[in-house]
Amino acid sequence: MRNMVLSILIDNTPGALSRVVGLFSRRGYNIDSLTVGETENMKVSRMTVAVTGDGIILDQIEKQIKKLENVIEVKELASHASVCRELILVKVAAAQEERPAINAIVEIFRAKIVDVASDTMMIELTGNQAKLNAFTKLLDGYEIKELVRTGITGLARGFLDDNGQ
Repeated sequence: MRNMVLSILIDNTPGALSRVVGLFSRRGYNIDSLTVGETENMKVSRMTVAVTGDGIILDQIEKQIKKLENVIEVKELASHASVCRELILVKVAAAQEERPAINAIVEIFRAKIVDVASDTMMIELTGNQAKLNAFTKLLDGYEIKELVRTGITGLARGFLDDNGQ
């Protein structure tokens, strides 16, 4: 099994996202992560889809997506040839005596405290999945009230050609 991240350019029209997601559900494929947003051209959206499977299934997924109506381009975002990031927001229970230790973790990961209340702190962190997983693992000793992850988004690096060279 391997992970694959696809960057998909689609027409920004009603039903385009539904067609791509519908392909996954009809075929019984699971989506690990999905992000969608408008590009610099408001008529085009970029979907970043992370999936896991064996080589045959992943090749099939890519081929089937390319055949869909409204799909403009499909690229695999290989780890060596792209930059992928994810955002996490974590609300942690934080008594006064716990705050210095939580602040130390925040500083180590170059995260930001974006909200403080009398008994909680909300932390924002952006990075690759490994960084976010390591961060949440260090917070295991604290009560996590709420947590949300955006899912992976990414772009191919600018200096590489279509062959990743």
